[in-house]
Amino acid sequence: MQLEIRPDPAEVGRARRWARSRLAGSGIGADEPLAETLILLVSELVTNAVVHTGCPAVLRLSLPVAEAAEEAPEEAVVRLEVADRSDRAPVPRCVNGESTGGRGLALVDGLADRWGWSAEGAGKRIWCELDRCAQGSEAARPCGGGAAAAYDGLAYEAV
Repeated sequence: MQLEIRPDPAEVGRARRWARSRLAGSGIGADEPLAETLILLVSELVTNAVVHTGCPAVLRLSLPVAEAAEEAPEEAVVRLEVADRSDRAPVPRCVNGESTGGRGLALVDGLADRWGWSAEGAGKRIWCELDRCAQGSEAARPCGGGAAAAYDGLAYEAV
């Protein structure tokens, strides 16, 4: 499922509402930590697309089917993608404590089990995945790390 995003900051709220409405049929409760994390990641990636590219974008969300998620929750993966028409690569920034922005990719890195980006035509696609089994406690993190991302086959590790 996908949502067309205009290059307008008001689209971030619309993207969050759209993602919340898609959770209902997936077996992911709106009050689950996974849902809260997903909505925060939608906010960050859509904000980056709107603010830093000034181009239209497409938000794609792949949620596990409710029955499949109940039968094998350890295999349930949520994938979020934002594709835009800008060829500018996403760049994690180092910011000082007083900056009001620039932490979006660090937040994605800390919350997602995996994330990365790739060139796509004249633009790019930024993606992240959440493992349903990893939600709820830090002890469950072996299902995904959240500390590494892939950039066109190159590894990036947060320090």
